Amino acid sequence: MKKYKINSIGLGLVLLLSISCTNDLNTEPKGKDKNLDQLLAIQPTLAGLVSQVYATLALSGPSGPGSTNVPGDDPGESPFLRGIINLQDFTADDMKNRWGDNGLDQLTTNTDWTDSNKFFGYLYNRIYYTATQSNAVINQMNLYNISSKDQIISEMRFLRALAYYYLIDCFGKGPILLETDPSGVLKNESTRAQIFAFLESELLAIEPKLPMNIGYGQANRSTARMLLAKLYLNAEVYTGTPRYADALVYAKKVIDEGGYSLAPNFGSLFQADNDRTSAKNEIIYALIADSQVSQSYGNTTYLINGSLNDATMTATNYGNPGGGTNAWGGHRATKAWYGLFGNSTAALEASNDDRAKLFWTNSASSDPAKRHNYEMNDYKAWIDGFPSTKFRNTNFEGPTVIASFANTDFPLFRLADVYLIYAECVARGAGGSTSEAVGYVNAIRNRSHASSITASDLTPDFVLDERARELNFEGHRRTDLIRYGKFSGGSYLWPWKGGVKDGTSIPATYNLFPIPLKAIQANPNLSQNLGY
Repeated sequence: MKKYKINSIGLGLVLLLSISCTNDLNTEPKGKDKNLDQLLAIQPTLAGLVSQVYATLALSGPSGPGSTNVPGDDPGESPFLRGIINLQDFTADDMKNRWGDNGLDQLTTNTDWTDSNKFFGYLYNRIYYTATQSNAVINQMNLYNISSKDQIISEMRFLRALAYYYLIDCFGKGPILLETDPSGVLKNESTRAQIFAFLESELLAIEPKLPMNIGYGQANRSTARMLLAKLYLNAEVYTGTPRYADALVYAKKVIDEGGYSLAPNFGSLFQADNDRTSAKNEIIYALIADSQVSQSYGNTTYLINGSLNDATMTATNYGNPGGGTNAWGGHRATKAWYGLFGNSTAALEASNDDRAKLFWTNSASSDPAKRHNYEMNDYKAWIDGFPSTKFRNTNFEGPTVIASFANTDFPLFRLADVYLIYAECVARGAGGSTSEAVGYVNAIRNRSHASSITASDLTPDFVLDERARELNFEGHRRTDLIRYGKFSGGSYLWPWKGGVKDGTSIPATYNLFPIPLKAIQANPNLSQNLGY
């Protein structure tokens, strides 16, 4: 059974409390000057609240996959990770969904984006739910004097910053809700530059307060540094001023001081025992999944089940019982991703790169109706495009228990991403060492049996392609394409961009998502993004 370990407390996800626990924050403090164990004896909901904030990024609600912390939002469709994949990968070039659901279909074809699309609302709501829950725990902790007080508050400030990172990246603006805000007051929105300044200040403040090593799935100093690196990497998009040199500094801190190492086997990072094998040494921050105690339709269950279909593949081979209801047959990669390994099915299958082997082609089938097509002529046809089997519900080591829900943790931050951030900054002329950058890229490539590169190969565009080969389907691609100026417009086309098979130009306004209509209706201080 997987568990969050909060300081010295072994907190299973079964301890997660519902949103009603925040009512306890109105009670008088009864534990001044107590140590943590004494405090928890008289205020046990505190432990559940801390655990709950971490779980806002992994689960939909406290009572199983049919529950939600956000009233009105569908518990299956609205969890955080599902939103990140929908908005970061399906809107980009690497993945498409075939279901045709209203809202999701518009994301996968980059068409008809409106402020009424429920999927924009789901992520926006989840961002603010995580932020307000973080604020609640900060307020509670400020009532007590315990040795771990600063650490716990810093963890909550990190989770709040992580939520607001997706606000600045996806929506560009919005209110910054803090623990010091008076209740019932509708705040004005902050601009993108103001949110950037807040995030930078917060992360710089908490970075030295977080331990270097702490429980798996928990914020530490490297997670703060990683988020700073990602913030600086995209600073030109967020503020108009490039900060690649600063991104390089914080990426190098993670590399040199974090104690992480690349997993020897690429595929092990995305299997059900990635919290126990050598893959764990590469994962900097994970969203935890457990088929027994943290069931959700929105964690890696969405990635795994959504990519399986017994019509052309055997779902049990990937740790899923299959049988239709558990193999959802929705997600397939496009040639914009697998084409980086080969310009045909045969070339893809002949690639020595281990990452090229994580696509289901079924080319050897004697039944043409079961062979997948390299070209995605119809994004709603299951056999058009190759399903990605990158994420699996099987163990890398030892036997697998077949389960409908995923056991596979999601590596939100991992070392290979840090290596590529460093390499991109060097390639953009931000300083650093070219030889080190080439060494980091080759460590990633050689791990997957891809050929080595030389210094002359290390260009920004090469790094973008290597990020696709290594990190696609991990919630980065839209942000990467926007940073490179390749998301909107018509200079770079991909299958079904703009709702056209071979792609067409989309407006620059699509570089941001619309502020959800319900949010504007609830707070008249908010304004809509340009073009919506």
